[in-house]
Amino acid sequence: MITVQEVSKFLGKKDLFRDVSFTVRPGERIGLIGSNGTGKTTLFSILMGETEPDTGTVIKSRSLRLGCLPQQSVPVQAKTILAHAMDIHREIPAIKAEMQFIQEALENSQDGNQAREAALRHAHLLECLEHLGGYDLDARARKILAGLGFPSDRIDSPVSSLSGGWAMRLELARLLLAEPDFLLLDEPTNHLDLQSLLWLEQYLLSAPSAMMIVSHDRAFLNRVVARILEMEQGRLQEYAGNYDDYLAEKAQRQEILFASYRNQQERIKQMERFVERNRYRKSKARQAQSRIKQLGKIEKIETHQDQATIHFAFPKPPRSGKRVIELADIYKGYGENVVYRDLDLVVERGDRIAFIGPNGSGKSTLLKILAGVEDVTSGERLVGSQTCIGYYAQHQWEQLHLEWTVLEEASSNAGDVAQTQLRGLLGAFLFCNEDVTKRISVLSGGEKARLTFCKLLLQRPNLLLLDEPTNHLDIPSREILETAMETFDGTVCFISHDRHFINRIANKILVVEAGRAHLLPGNFDDYQNIWRKRLDEARTDERTAEGREETKRDASTTRRPQTHKRIEAEKRNELYRRKQPLQNRLDRVEASLASAHGELDLLNERLADPTTYQNGSRVQELQKNYQECQLKIETLTREWEEHALALEELEDDFWKNAEAECRDLVH
Repeated sequence: MITVQEVSKFLGKKDLFRDVSFTVRPGERIGLIGSNGTGKTTLFSILMGETEPDTGTVIKSRSLRLGCLPQQSVPVQAKTILAHAMDIHREIPAIKAEMQFIQEALENSQDGNQAREAALRHAHLLECLEHLGGYDLDARARKILAGLGFPSDRIDSPVSSLSGGWAMRLELARLLLAEPDFLLLDEPTNHLDLQSLLWLEQYLLSAPSAMMIVSHDRAFLNRVVARILEMEQGRLQEYAGNYDDYLAEKAQRQEILFASYRNQQERIKQMERFVERNRYRKSKARQAQSRIKQLGKIEKIETHQDQATIHFAFPKPPRSGKRVIELADIYKGYGENVVYRDLDLVVERGDRIAFIGPNGSGKSTLLKILAGVEDVTSGERLVGSQTCIGYYAQHQWEQLHLEWTVLEEASSNAGDVAQTQLRGLLGAFLFCNEDVTKRISVLSGGEKARLTFCKLLLQRPNLLLLDEPTNHLDIPSREILETAMETFDGTVCFISHDRHFINRIANKILVVEAGRAHLLPGNFDDYQNIWRKRLDEARTDERTAEGREETKRDASTTRRPQTHKRIEAEKRNELYRRKQPLQNRLDRVEASLASAHGELDLLNERLADPTTYQNGSRVQELQKNYQECQLKIETLTREWEEHALALEELEDDFWKNAEAECRDLVH
């Protein structure tokens, strides 16, 4: 479909990329990765024909239809969402009009020759319409819009009513509906919630188009692509498989590269030593000159160390109480729009809670309530003993001082942190050497986000509240953030649609939807594999009871009686006492499981070491230990699931009985 031959693009005297070559075949799904600023968007522009390469050629097959997701969308004022989504083939209305005209002409035609010519033309138009998908365009448009999260009662609203994020969803819907031969998708998941993201994955897997995708979502790349192109240091490297396959192969290539580099350096040193010893000896002078010529011809191997391997430690925050923060009987509404009703939430020390749910379900509002930047209509927000809150909001980096340097901005939050330690912490967020003297005004969005997060941790909070912390970050920056979160000795509540990030950081999931919040143990994979189905079944059982309860509510929704609230507080304390033995057992199992995984990683390293195989008995012992460790992990995992399920059932049964008691008391 497309052949790219030795394409280069320069920015002034700097090579953005050089001698890039690759081919795209029908139906291929390719991931294009690389740090921000390596030229991925520029390469897309060259493939679309919008930018000319400085050298090289791009060869496209005849009649190839390309489609590219724009980075920004300009809303069309005069159209509805559905009409704009369907406005993808301008020729369809003309084809339908001509077909209608021919049908009417055929009904009144008496000339046989004219009728045959008209019938042939009608058949041709019919074939064109079928090729463009004109017959089922409306149905497909509604299906795609629904999959991307547009409610059916909203698709007749004007496009101008959409926010920027929803306008980008609409552009994605138009692109998918057009079904071009080759799709170019630049960060298609940026404005999607998890539900829409999962739908998009499934849709792309079944789409006939070839596609090239720029994404920093590693789980998305793992699921969708089967080939990786990496832009790095101005060069393009190709890898077979998904993102995990790329990581494994790149590590192997790096190992080979470093081995070759070490061998070459040793050879160079030997030749240099020979020259130094013999260049002035008549008997060896000719050989020395020959070595000098060989040294001049050697093409030296270059290695690039990964900055993300920097080790660091953030200032330790003060230890908080067991209950870090609590919401009791929260009601939050904006006019007639009720966001939360009767919401209770307890965040305990060591919790790492990921908030998930559809866009507009109230995740950011809940995080703001916890942070104290959003007032509640009624209910109580109780901050625990020694709790120190750090809040990271989307676009908070816009509050940085543009005229300051990176070091000056970080120093404003550093307190008693020494300059050498501060520079080390900045280095952990990829601000190395002269980068710390950059003005804030010249930083990219991702760099500003990293600096803001570094400043936040320097404040030494023991409760972090993070709203989409991975937005604007490329994959290396996300890995830095994950490392920082893993070393953070405190409690975290965060919103993210990056499943890899959630799986690595979260130990609990808070499912937010329809004014309710369900707190579940585990990470996102646990939610998908264990809790999601059970939650769906529970919702079905509760709908009838909730409907009856809703009719009894007072429209003005005032606070419940103080007696009722006191009893609920007592019940929460009673639940805490009942949960504690189970929770302690669960914590012990989690600690054992973490230790077993660490032991397995160590055994993997030893088995991967070639020197291990010099001792046969040692290999057998390691393999036996490896199998025993795997069995231990399986046993502990089953035990963890049993304890987690028992804990959930205890909470469910307790609150059902408690609610029944409270209702009896009120009546």
